[in-house]
Amino acid sequence: MSDATVTRIAIKDVTPDVSSAMSALHEAALAAARAAGIEPELLQLVRIRASQINGCSLSLTRHLRDARAMGQSEQRIRDVRAWRNSKVLSPRERAALSLTEAITLVFAGQVPNSVYAEAAGLFDETQLAALIWAATVINTHNRIAITTRLEGSGAPPIAAAG
Repeated sequence: MSDATVTRIAIKDVTPDVSSAMSALHEAALAAARAAGIEPELLQLVRIRASQINGCSLSLTRHLRDARAMGQSEQRIRDVRAWRNSKVLSPRERAALSLTEAITLVFAGQVPNSVYAEAAGLFDETQLAALIWAATVINTHNRIAITTRLEGSGAPPIAAAG
């Protein structure tokens, strides 16, 4: 069977309790970031970078829209992909993006001590924990969207009920 003819499950319908738990985890991660004083704009940059790496156009479209609505400039948004050489992203933002990239690509060599230490030097313990949760949650959302082919995730066909 070709990929074009495979119908994917509507995972939220098939496992509503797990989907609800995932939503609760997302909300808890947001609450932790707010409580830690992590800027919502920084969280959007984290979500954008993970979604770029994962190739999840559904999430990427949403988070690009949200970043623009928060007032992020087009230059800052473009620089997320090339964060290492950005002149408009702060050291904190670059450290958060480095950590996000390492978490997202964990299979490629774990999270290096240097990446972790850089982030730990710029974020306090509660902020660092919030960033780890934010990167983990967006990666999970990306993987679910891509695997089940949620509408707009970048890979047809659209998810259908089992």
